[in-house]
Amino acid sequence: MKLRFILNSRSGYIRRDPALAGRLRAFIARQGLDATVVFTAAPGHATDLARAALADGCAVVAAVGGDGTVNEVAHALVGTPAALGLVPLGSGNGLARDLGVPLRTTDALEVLLHGRPRMIDVGYANDRPFFCTMGTGFDADLVQRFNQCTRRGLATYLRLGALHWWRQKPERFVIRAGDARLELTALLVAVANAAQFGNNARIAPGARVDDGLLDLVAMPPATWGNALPLVWRLFTGTLDRHPPVRRLRGPSFTIERASPGLFHTDGEISLPVARIEISVRPSALRVLVPATG
Repeated sequence: MKLRFILNSRSGYIRRDPALAGRLRAFIARQGLDATVVFTAAPGHATDLARAALADGCAVVAAVGGDGTVNEVAHALVGTPAALGLVPLGSGNGLARDLGVPLRTTDALEVLLHGRPRMIDVGYANDRPFFCTMGTGFDADLVQRFNQCTRRGLATYLRLGALHWWRQKPERFVIRAGDARLELTALLVAVANAAQFGNNARIAPGARVDDGLLDLVAMPPATWGNALPLVWRLFTGTLDRHPPVRRLRGPSFTIERASPGLFHTDGEISLPVARIEISVRPSALRVLVPATG
């Protein structure tokens, strides 16, 4: 089996642990693997490196980094026989958590050796793939601010959220799902392939990455009374039990707003648009997951 490790050179974790690449090479030598380690040079470069790995005949391409790195690497592997490996080093690690891939690096490497392939769906938002979640409104604005921080992690995300929760103006969205049309005012609208954003913040409890469907969740505007209960429900997997939260399930959605706004796909920000076309491609990506569970 030929394997390629793609490391995000911009990752804070990798900058704090420059010996990681050496440990990966030691792992390769110890296991006698036909594998190499390469580094990204710029945003989007991981997709090019993954395509090069495919051209070199790699059967497994491992994303070493956070959800953004996973998104870039997986983008190249959609619809191919190659499997995505996950070595999660991000602040959220949404897809790894959802699939049960260990967050400890040595355990994640064992999954590359002894795991099983699992086919998962791929979501698209205006032709940009997402494997975990996409979002617009407060969600996207918060992600943009978070990406500009030098210090990441759940604490930073929660601090930014608390600072900007009350400043965010709710927007009017028109959502279409098949023949249905829903008009509502929301703080954010997210569409989930997996159940969570990351850090076990479950935006769509019960969502599955292999059911051929996507889950749309619209959060109500923030008030003094609902802020803490919504956050509590987000981290306890009970958000869908809160009546003001709207949820739809289907293979495609259209989200429209009066003026252009940001949206993100797995934490990667796109240019502002007024209309987002969302669809799913079932069973389009092979991912290595633990052999049991």
